[in-house]
Amino acid sequence: MAGTWPTGRTAQADPLRFSEIYESAGPLGLTFSETARRLQGRTALVKGFLAPPLKPESRFFVLSARPVSVCPFCQSDADWPHDIVVVYPRNGSAPAFRSGADPVEVSGVLELGSKVDRETGFVSQVRLVDATVRRG
Repeated sequence: MAGTWPTGRTAQADPLRFSEIYESAGPLGLTFSETARRLQGRTALVKGFLAPPLKPESRFFVLSARPVSVCPFCQSDADWPHDIVVVYPRNGSAPAFRSGADPVEVSGVLELGSKVDRETGFVSQVRLVDATVRRG
């Protein structure tokens, strides 16, 4: 996957931690926090780690709260991971995959709710769209 690493932030962004995305699980599962709902539709900045690409040609990548060396979705009985964000980069391609141990900062418009990627069928709950990525 090709891409660039911008050296500066392109817009004022509200910081959002992975721990602030969901409230504690209730009888219906995870629910979005008040903080996440307040930031929906606004530019948010999330710090994390690039997960290995699901497919080399994907137009998105996964940002994880912790370094990831294997696909977090490969077990069929796994619950939806609460510590990932799907990122759709502004230029349409993810940055070249580097070590999953290197932190990055991603800034983009926060979207919440279930959505299916048309090209891959991948289902996401939290997304940053029109995003930029820089080394963190």
